[in-house]
Amino acid sequence: MLVCPNCQSENPNTNNFCQKCGTSLRYKNCHNCHKEVKWSDENCPHCGTFTGTVRWAIISQPSTEVSSTKEENVAQSSVTEEIDLKVVPENSVAGTGRPITVLKVDEEEEETDEVDDSSDLVTTKVEDEIQAVEEKVEISPTEEREINQQPVYLDSQQRYRVLNKIEEVKAWFAGQPALDKFLQLKVLDENPLEKSLLDVVLEQNADPSELLEGHESQLASELLPKMGLNELAVPYILLQNSFVHIVPEVHDAWQDEQGTVVLLEDRSEWELVASVWGREDLPILQILFWLDEMACLWKALLEVGCGESLLVEKNLRVDEDQNLGLQQLYFDARDRQGNLQDLGKMWQKLFHQSGKTQYGPLVTVLKQLSEGELSTVEELRTKIAAIARQEQEVDFEPDEVTDELEDPEWVLDEEDLELENLAEQDEQMDSEHLFYNSPDNDTPTVVLPMQLLSLDDAGCTDIGRQRQHNEDYFGITTQLKKHENVLGKSMEARGLYIVCDGMGGHAAGEVASAMAVETLQRYFEANWVEGKDLPEREVILQGILAANQAIYDVNQQNARSGSGRMGTTLVMALIKDTNVAIAHVGDSRIYTYTRKRGLEQITIDHEVGQREIERGVEPEIAYSRPDAYQLTQALGPRDSNVLKPDITFTEVNEDTLFILCSDGLSDNQLLENNWESYIAPLISSKANLEQGLLKLIEFANHHNGHDNITVAIAKLKVRPNLEHQRL
Repeated sequence: MLVCPNCQSENPNTNNFCQKCGTSLRYKNCHNCHKEVKWSDENCPHCGTFTGTVRWAIISQPSTEVSSTKEENVAQSSVTEEIDLKVVPENSVAGTGRPITVLKVDEEEEETDEVDDSSDLVTTKVEDEIQAVEEKVEISPTEEREINQQPVYLDSQQRYRVLNKIEEVKAWFAGQPALDKFLQLKVLDENPLEKSLLDVVLEQNADPSELLEGHESQLASELLPKMGLNELAVPYILLQNSFVHIVPEVHDAWQDEQGTVVLLEDRSEWELVASVWGREDLPILQILFWLDEMACLWKALLEVGCGESLLVEKNLRVDEDQNLGLQQLYFDARDRQGNLQDLGKMWQKLFHQSGKTQYGPLVTVLKQLSEGELSTVEELRTKIAAIARQEQEVDFEPDEVTDELEDPEWVLDEEDLELENLAEQDEQMDSEHLFYNSPDNDTPTVVLPMQLLSLDDAGCTDIGRQRQHNEDYFGITTQLKKHENVLGKSMEARGLYIVCDGMGGHAAGEVASAMAVETLQRYFEANWVEGKDLPEREVILQGILAANQAIYDVNQQNARSGSGRMGTTLVMALIKDTNVAIAHVGDSRIYTYTRKRGLEQITIDHEVGQREIERGVEPEIAYSRPDAYQLTQALGPRDSNVLKPDITFTEVNEDTLFILCSDGLSDNQLLENNWESYIAPLISSKANLEQGLLKLIEFANHHNGHDNITVAIAKLKVRPNLEHQRL
């Protein structure tokens, strides 16, 4: 099945377009030259820009036990780590007749004399394979060089192609330190829209919640046989929902006679924490926030046998917004589980390497960690919170502080004692409280409350290049309150975002769109009490019906009929902190963009063509009708009894853009084909939304321009809520 990149619906592999929203399943647009490029292409054939989808692959050989000791790892790396590059002439690159190299790992170790040099063994085995092929098929030296240059795939379906040089792969099999026991590669997903094997396995699991009952301490071993998951993938699956910003998402995983493979989102380009740590402009509160996140993650990692993940310096990274993230998970040695002393040593190492000055309270905590005086995560997090509070209340001068400053008076006040009492209660909770069953599904998850860090917005409308007047109208109303808590700043916000595209001829369309926006703004000013949560669905519905009735009454008073009746589309977003309500009528749209999921259309057009698609008609046929773009719903032409707006609610769990637009922008799949260039950059904290909108509208005028163009964007930046205990 092919998963639509726009609406996430599943489609048969033979489909060229999504059967739900009509998005192309074969082509996208190059983010550099904007010309058509296949989803499977590594580079744009027109300008050479890299356009492929890269995954981070972790590979373990069949003979490798993920929980083996470091000594065993070293021993195995010198003898059994061999690569067999199978040249398979009968499998060839489509249309070329050229053979493909498939990455395979020996299943059996031949009984031969002891080999001291593994790299020689690798070279010998490769040469033997080539010689075996030469004995069967006569090839020229030129053809032999071509064979050696053929693509290498991780899977027999030839979907995931290795991007690393073969020499690098051979070097790994020649033996690496224990920490690099698992081969790490970048691979190109040549069919990124195809459903992964892991998704299929997870969907086939009827009730994973049953696995949690009475087996919390051996959760991974229970999930492995019952869900058919390989041992490398299980920890990612258990953690990715509760630590979505920190633990990388696992895209695919499989285990066969060739080895064990896990594919993750690629974070290799993220900046190392160690390189950011020492920056002069990095506030100490940011460091305390990272320490708190690591402390919180530590216990969960130990639960799944991956505490080592926080002790590998190259594994600790941050994205452009300084959000902490792990590149991958590292398994603990079988005979030893990490402790808080190990975590403390890593923190001391980060301070030492970066040259970042430690002031008294933090020096004390790090010393207590290294000497084993802090035995629980709860104690550690309480200390970190106390330091953060002290940092906000007292202006420490690092030059006047030495490692011998250990004044115990700073450690606890009454509020800290309350925190310690809470921590003691949490410590008594059984580990089963780490997992629970979400009311929305049967997948084990962990509550990860988010808080709004910032809300930024911008709106713009343009007449276009062919219209004589602008029938679009938009409105943005926001209320922002900034707060500072123990570990940084947060924000309380609410916003009302509306875009309307009017219709009905000169001086009618703009009247209808303006009436709708202004009516809704007045309505929610009266019916959405300040400080309250989002209005309920019925309250939102009544506001839309009121706007419809206002326009309808004018039509009736002026005796308008048929195409002369004025009306308007509507898209509206109501935002309260991290909760959002979406409503729409007509063919104006709302999209969301996140780094994790890319661009998604979250409204479905109310038009004849889309109605036919929902009835099962192919998109090409549905939109070949002469009335395909005729609206099936709009505000104003008819009374409220026949109006059925779509209203949905969602919660923001990661940095998100909400893009509200008229069809002057969305026509011809302009956003779907060009979001990487004009939408994705706007998620950055450094991006200027107003300038970004102007560039987007300029581009839309060049490629569309036949209609008015209106856009309103709201950018929500979020982070885990440190006021809630997540353990």
